[in-house]
Order: sequence, then structure tokens, then C-alpha cells
Amino acid sequence: MARTPETIEAPGSAAARTALDPELSALPRPRRPGRTLTLAAMLLTVVAACFMSFALRGEALYALQSGPPTRLGNLSFFDPAHAKPNTWVQGEAALAHAGAVRYQRPLEGDSYRLARVADSAHLWVQVRVPSEMEGPHFVPPNSFVGRLVPVAEAGLRYRGLGESAGMAANAWLLIDGEAPQSTRWSLGLLALFAGFAAFNVYGLFRLLRPIRDG
Repeated sequence: MARTPETIEAPGSAAARTALDPELSALPRPRRPGRTLTLAAMLLTVVAACFMSFALRGEALYALQSGPPTRLGNLSFFDPAHAKPNTWVQGEAALAHAGAVRYQRPLEGDSYRLARVADSAHLWVQVRVPSEMEGPHFVPPNSFVGRLVPVAEAGLRYRGLGESAGMAANAWLLIDGEAPQSTRWSLGLLALFAGFAAFNVYGLFRLLRPIRDG
């Protein structure tokens, strides 16, 4: 008498899943701290990359400008109401000695002088002082070419500078010597941070996507 062949269920089939030991099914899911740590690190990277990209937006937009600087003339008559932020400008003025601030940045040999434009309550100028010209008898120039921006929007490199110098919250800053070409490094950093954010968002999607059986 011929025997009826037995049907062998595939391990991933529905019948095989129902035949699993119910005691094994009742066990709690195993802890996976490594996966949780990976997800947290990727999420933190996305947040940090987005924050840095947002913080660099001013320098990146300034780097894309072209053409000659806008001539402002005598900066003592600077009017914030008619000024265009984050632009390349040129102007002349005498700087006030009272309240001027000297500071340095890490890993840079040159120093910086920050002073208010004489007869102006809203405009300050940052001048770079080469190390060989540093001294008590340094005479700042009276003609400036650089980036004009509200101090509150100057970016991470100037965070806290306004408070340290006693600048008003609505003060403007003219960064002498900073041409659009000199800030093109920000475009590379912006692309790098955007790549970090996109890569980690894709990784989070892959890790959190439900796994389909069958």
C-alpha cells in the first residue's frame, strides 16, 4: 500500500510559524542595547548636521555673491533701515577709540580690533591686525571693504562677540577684508554636513523600517 508523502513546511511559512513552541513565543524580545545606541547616535548626528548647516547659511550665501562691492560712502551716515544684510560693501570712516576691543582666535597669529564707527551708534568695524603690526601705536585704516551683516546674524565665528564688546542687539558689523571668495570654505562644509544628515536619515529609515516576513 502506497504511503502518502509528508508535506515539509518551509521554515518561513505561515504553517511553520504556527507550529512554533508557544513557550518560546511567550518569551520577551531580547534586549538590543547596541541597536538603541546606534539609533541614538545617528539621530544626534542628523540634528547636529542640520544645526551646523543652518548656522553656516549666512557665509554660504555670501560666498555666492559676485561683482564689485557696493559703495556706501561715509559710514558715519550709515542707516540700518536702508542697509541690505550679508552684502559685500566698501566705505570710509574714522573709528572711535573709546570702547574698542582687541581679541584673538585660537590657532591664529594675527589679532583683531573691533571698534565703533565714529558718529554712528549702529555700525562697528572689525579690522584684522597682522602680528608684525601689533602694538600700542597701531593706526587703523579709514577705508574698509568687507562683509556687512547684523551682528546677530554674523554666524558661529562671531557668537558672543556683541555681548563682549557691549554692542547693542540691533548693531551691525562690517568685517573688513572678508570678500565672498574668502568664505567659499563654507560651501564645502555645508555640503559635508548635508551629506552627513542625508546618510544618517537613510540609515534610520532602513533600521526602523518594519521587516516583512515571507
